[in-house]
Order: sequence, then structure tokens, then C-alpha cells
Amino acid sequence: QVELVESGGGLVQRGSSLRLSCAGSGRTFNRNTNTKAWFRQVPGQEREFVAAITWRGGVIYYADSVKGRFTISRDDAKNTVHLQMDGLKPEDTAVYYCAVGTSTHATAVRIGKSYHSWGQGTQVTVSP
Repeated sequence: QVELVESGGGLVQRGSSLRLSCAGSGRTFNRNTNTKAWFRQVPGQEREFVAAITWRGGVIYYADSVKGRFTISRDDAKNTVHLQMDGLKPEDTAVYYCAVGTSTHATAVRIGKSYHSWGQGTQVTVSP
């Protein structure tokens, strides 16, 4: 069982920055999890892919809506994945979830069902 805890969400104004963190624990966090990702969800809408980074090789994928503004990174020593969010827009408002999974395929990493463990989510609210 992999436990994930997100932090760093909050209420900010348009154009501001936030840095989300996802700390993982459990003996399988690194051994069986090839990809770490961030998704987001607005109430009443489907969960949306944001970014992913593969643990081996560090290949990174972004949703078009965040490319150039968000940066995903990892800290191997601390079992942590970060999401640096710059130039925030009101449409970025959502609950952000981190997830871990075993797929490294460019298409599969963008799909929620490819991930077996999820955090509880952290709220990000961007005011106009």
C-alpha cells in the first residue's frame, strides 16, 4: 500500500504561484511505482490530467492547458513529487491530486485508471 499526502494548496490571485508537494510512504513507493502524476478535478467534472513524471528516466508529460506554466519535479531522497504552478489562472481552480502508477506509456500516463494509489487532494483556488 502506498500512502500519498499532498500539501501546498491555497487561495491566490491570478498570476500568482503555488508549489504543491506530494510525499509518499510505504515500502513499494519507489520499487513498484514507475510514474508519479498530478490530476485535478472541479466538482461535477471528470478528473483531468495535469502532469506526470516517470521515476526511471524522468520523462515528463504535461497537459496542453498547463504547459509552460507548471513544472513537475521529483526529490528522490525525500520520496516527494512537486508541482510548481506559475501564472495561475482562475480556470486552474480545482482539487489537485497526486497519484502513482506503473505505466510509462505516453497515452496511459494521462488516464486516471492507470494509477493505483491516490492522495486525498489539496484545494487550489485562483481568484480573478
